[in-house]
Amino acid sequence: MVKDLEQKYGLILGGSSGLGYATAVKCANHGMKLIVIYRSGRAQQEAISQCFDNLENSTDHLFINADATNDLKIPTLIEQIKKHLGNNKLFLFLHSISKGNLKPLTGEHQLTPADFAQTIHSMGINYYSWTQQLISNNLMASTARFLSFTSEGNHKPMKGYAAVSAAKATLEALTRNMALEYAPLGITTNCIQAGVTDTESLQRIPMYEELKKNSLQRNPMNRLTQPQDVANLVYLLCRPEAAFINGSVLKVDGGESLT
Repeated sequence: MVKDLEQKYGLILGGSSGLGYATAVKCANHGMKLIVIYRSGRAQQEAISQCFDNLENSTDHLFINADATNDLKIPTLIEQIKKHLGNNKLFLFLHSISKGNLKPLTGEHQLTPADFAQTIHSMGINYYSWTQQLISNNLMASTARFLSFTSEGNHKPMKGYAAVSAAKATLEALTRNMALEYAPLGITTNCIQAGVTDTESLQRIPMYEELKKNSLQRNPMNRLTQPQDVANLVYLLCRPEAAFINGSVLKVDGGESLT
C-alpha cells in the first residue's frame, strides 16, 4: 500500500470502534501517525488494546484512555499531545464520539433538558471545544483537515433520536461556521454523513433491527454502509486533491438518502 500519509499526524477522538477505528486502520495503513483518544472500561480494555496492536506501525501511535467529552480534561490531554508531537503538527482532527441519550420525547422515561444538554455537548459543542484548543495551542499544520460524522437523523425524525438529532444539527451548523472562520488558517472543515452502518452505536438505537431492514430495502446498492466505506472517504479528504473542499456535508451511503 502506498504510504502517501507517512509524514502526517492525525488525532482521532473515539477511535476504538466503529467509524473511528476503521478510519484509524485506513490512515495507519497509508502511513499516518495517530493519536487516538478513546473511553473504555476495564472489561473492554484487553480487546481494544489488541485492536490497536493490529494497526500498521502500532508503536508509532499514541493511545489515551480518557473522556474527551469532559472539557475540563482537554488542557491535560493537549499537553500529552504536545509532548508526543514534539515539533510536528497535526494534519487531521477527526471527532468520532458517539455519546448521547436515546430516550423518547414522551412516556415515563422521556428526555429531560439535562439529557439534551449532555448529548448536544458531547456530540456537538465538544467538537468546537477541541478545535479551539488545538488552534490556540498552535498544534495544527499549515494545511489541515477538521472532520466529523453526522447521520440522516440530522433532518429525518426517528423515535428515540431527538437528542442525537439536535446534536447532529448543532454539529453541522458548527461545520459551516468553522469552515468560514478557520479557512484563513489553512484548515478545511467538513462533515461526513454515513448511511446506516451496523456498529455498536447503531445497535443502541431503539428499533435497531427495523432500521437495518428498512435501510437494506431502500439502498440502491442493496447493502448497508460499511465502516470501511466511511474510512475511505476520510482518506480521500486527506488527499491534496481535496484541499478545496470546505464546509460540506459529504454523503457516503450508496445513495440510501435519495430514497
